[in-house]
Amino acid sequence: MLKGKKIVIGITGSIAAYKIPFLVRLLIREEAMVRVIMTPSATGFVTPLTLSTLSRANVIVDPFKESNGEWNNHVDLGSWADAMVFAPVTANTLGKMANGIADNFLVTAYLSAKCPVFIAPAMDLDMYIHPSTQKNIQVLRSYGNTIIEPQVGELASGLSGPGRMDEPENILSQLRFFFERKQDFYGKTILVTAGPTYEAIDPVRFIGNHSSGLMGYTIAEEASRRGARVTLISGPTHLELDNPEIHHEKVVSAAEMYHACTTSFPTADILIMAAAVADYTPSEVSPVKIKKKEKTGSLYLKKTTDILEELGKRKKKNQLLVGFALESGDGIKNAIGKLRKKNLDLIILNSLDDKGAGFEVATNKVTIISKKGVLLAGELKDKRAVATDILDAIKKLKVNT
Repeated sequence: MLKGKKIVIGITGSIAAYKIPFLVRLLIREEAMVRVIMTPSATGFVTPLTLSTLSRANVIVDPFKESNGEWNNHVDLGSWADAMVFAPVTANTLGKMANGIADNFLVTAYLSAKCPVFIAPAMDLDMYIHPSTQKNIQVLRSYGNTIIEPQVGELASGLSGPGRMDEPENILSQLRFFFERKQDFYGKTILVTAGPTYEAIDPVRFIGNHSSGLMGYTIAEEASRRGARVTLISGPTHLELDNPEIHHEKVVSAAEMYHACTTSFPTADILIMAAAVADYTPSEVSPVKIKKKEKTGSLYLKKTTDILEELGKRKKKNQLLVGFALESGDGIKNAIGKLRKKNLDLIILNSLDDKGAGFEVATNKVTIISKKGVLLAGELKDKRAVATDILDAIKKLKVNT
C-alpha cells in the first residue's frame, strides 16, 4: 500500500528521535520514497548519516546545501510529498507549527505542505499536559493535521504518564490505514451541503440560524481526501476551502439551495445534506428597508420546499441520501420517522441536549441511524473525527447494499 508513496519525515530535538531510524527502515521495506528533515537540535540525538544511509537520500538540516551553498527548496518538498510525518515533535516545535514561526527548514516545509500531515508529540508529562501545549495541539488539529496521540508510559525524566511518542510500527499502521482509506470513494461523486440559509425580510434584515457550516465543510474535505469528486453547496459562512479539487457553490436562501441541489443531484452518487435549511421564509420581501413605526408588527411566513423530501422522491436505486436531524427529547424516534418519511438511507442525529454538540462549536456528538437501526452511537469528538465516522458508515452501507 505504501509502495511508491513519497513520505517526508521531520525530526525535532527529543530523546524519542532514536526511534525514527526504525520508522525509516519500515517505510523503505514498504518501498516508500523517504526524505528526512531534521532540526539542528535533533542531530544531537540521531545522526544525519544514519538517516541518510537508511533513507537512501540526503538529509536536510539547513536551508542551504553545504556542498555548494544552493538553496533547499521547502516549497518543492511540500509539493512532492504524499504525506508528511513529524515525529518526534517537541513542545517548542508544536508552538512554532501552530503559530507559523518559520525559523527552521522543518517548519517552512510544514507550512508549504500540500498533503496530509501527521504529528507525533513527544515530551515530558508536565510539558504535555500544560494548557499552552494542549492549546497548540488543538490548533494544529483544527488545521486538519492528524495528531498521533502520545502513549502513556515511562518518560526520560523517570516520570510515568502521557507524553511518550507512539511506536514506529503504530505510526506505520496509521499511514497504511490512511492510504488504504484514501481511495475508498474513488470515482464517486459526492454532493455535500453546509451552513445556514438566510431568508430575506428586506434588503437589510433576514431570518437565519446559528449554523457555522463547519460540519459540512469538514465532510466535504474528508470525502475529497478519500478520492471522491466533491461538490459543496454552502449557505453564508465565514469558512474558506483550502482544497481546490472541491467544486464550491455559494447560495443564500433556501430557494437557491433547492435549485443548486436539484441541479446537481441527478449526477451524484451520494448526497450528504448537512446544511441547516430554513423551514420558513417571509411571504413577502420588502424592496426597501422597513421603517420602525409601530411598537409591534407582524411577519407572515410560508413553508420552504423540503429539499430532502423532494430529493427522496427523485432518488434512484444507485443513489444514497443522507440527512441530518437536530432534535431534543425523543431524538432517535423522531430521527427514524424523518428517515422513513423522506426516503433516506442514513440520518445523522444531533441532540440539543448534548453539551458541546451542534452549532458554532468545533466538536459534535452524533448518532448514525440506517433503515436497520442505530449503526453508531458516537461520543463527543472533533468534527473531523465525526466526518470520518459518517463516511465510514456510508462506505459500509454502500458495500452491504
